[in-house]
Amino acid sequence: MAELNIKRVKSSEIEFKDRLVHVNRVTKVTKGGRTFSFAAIVVVGNENGVVGYGLGKAKEVTSAISKGIDDAKKNLIKIPILKGTVPHEQVGKYSGAKVFLKPAAPGTGVIAGGAMRAVLESVGVKDVLAKSKGSSNPHSVVKATIDALLHMKDPYTISKLRGIEVGRVFNG
Repeated sequence: MAELNIKRVKSSEIEFKDRLVHVNRVTKVTKGGRTFSFAAIVVVGNENGVVGYGLGKAKEVTSAISKGIDDAKKNLIKIPILKGTVPHEQVGKYSGAKVFLKPAAPGTGVIAGGAMRAVLESVGVKDVLAKSKGSSNPHSVVKATIDALLHMKDPYTISKLRGIEVGRVFNG
């Protein structure tokens, strides 16, 4: 298995857009009745190759979302984007969720659903074909999509690893 090259990013330097993926209402039954709390999964990104996800839990939805945003800003990673799409096909897995990402021609748009769309738009991908297989749990799908993006390598990295010029990476 190839070693992952995770590039962490500091959140102070960049302006982020946050996207709410899912809010889950959780009920705790006590002798005094039911106590409701909320869990929110949030994705933040600068739409230029930096993305992160976070989970926030609180008694109110708004504070759960703000906690999720703070958590997401602590888990930022840099993703290579090539001409508005992903550099190559990639499969990502997390728990029961499997996702498949495939580069698309300019003008295709983001062909992805729900949680995957939020992650891909936050990262700044404009054209991609994506398929989610297995679990539809938003937490797992977000983590599987991040896993697939972490395994992406740009042609410049590949050319350095193989010791060939960039033009030969595409032509084989």
